[in-house]
Amino acid sequence: MNDHVTDPATEAFVAHRDLLFTVAYEMLGSAADAEDVLQEVWLRWVKVDLAQVRDQRAYLVRITTRQALNRLRTLKRRKEAYVGPWLPEPLLTAPDVAEDVELSENLSLALMFILETLSPTERAVFVLREVFDIGYDDIAAAIDKSPAATRQIAYRARQHVDARRPRTPVSPEEARAALNSFQSALVTGDLQGLLDVLAPDVVFVSDGGGLRLAALRPVVGADKVLRYMAGSLGKAGGTFISEPTTVNGNPGLILRLDGVIDGVLAFGVENARVTGLYYVRNPEKLTRVESETPLTSR
Repeated sequence: MNDHVTDPATEAFVAHRDLLFTVAYEMLGSAADAEDVLQEVWLRWVKVDLAQVRDQRAYLVRITTRQALNRLRTLKRRKEAYVGPWLPEPLLTAPDVAEDVELSENLSLALMFILETLSPTERAVFVLREVFDIGYDDIAAAIDKSPAATRQIAYRARQHVDARRPRTPVSPEEARAALNSFQSALVTGDLQGLLDVLAPDVVFVSDGGGLRLAALRPVVGADKVLRYMAGSLGKAGGTFISEPTTVNGNPGLILRLDGVIDGVLAFGVENARVTGLYYVRNPEKLTRVESETPLTSR
């Protein structure tokens, strides 16, 4: 008997697992919750009569969406009691994610932070339509709405997001150049260099989750951000080292204090200047920044 033979349900699930994880993660902003969703999807999938399934990928995405929506509504209540701003869990990603410009933009912490302002249903529709290019009929079936209502939700969600995200797409080279300038100024303590690379209305968001010291609300403006960062570094003591990395398909930094990961810093960039700094310090969200997580939109 061949031990490597797998049944069709398992083959289909394994073939689409990375996509299903990416859908759930993009909706939830939490890798741990996305993994839990996939467990629930699997338990439902093995009970399905595959002979009745016309499109296995679409069917699996539908189950994933429903389970993620249920969890997203629970998460929303949990986030209301969260200490300070809630940022998505950063993931170390492979170079192929960064090469897919559209996917990397949609997975960026900057955009996912904006998605936090949508309702659960709006977020699900936006993610499925804009990130994964799922048809309106399939989205409607996943969220139990009519196709016409789904189109309206998509329109509202897109307007909301477009009003808050950068107007001009940023190339990976431009983002990397801005990060390099920021890192160089940070390492050398060049305050003027930092001011030069920060946009005047830059926003600094830090997430400590009540477990690590972090600003309880976003810090806005280059001068204020610079003062806050200088004050935080001064209080920390020890030796800070910053390592370039790829976070959610975008350039980022892992910051270590005396060799131990202190946090992950992600960037929003527009017109060659840093418009957003997203610093995740909550240790519960730093478990996936030293080994790659496969993400895909296909």
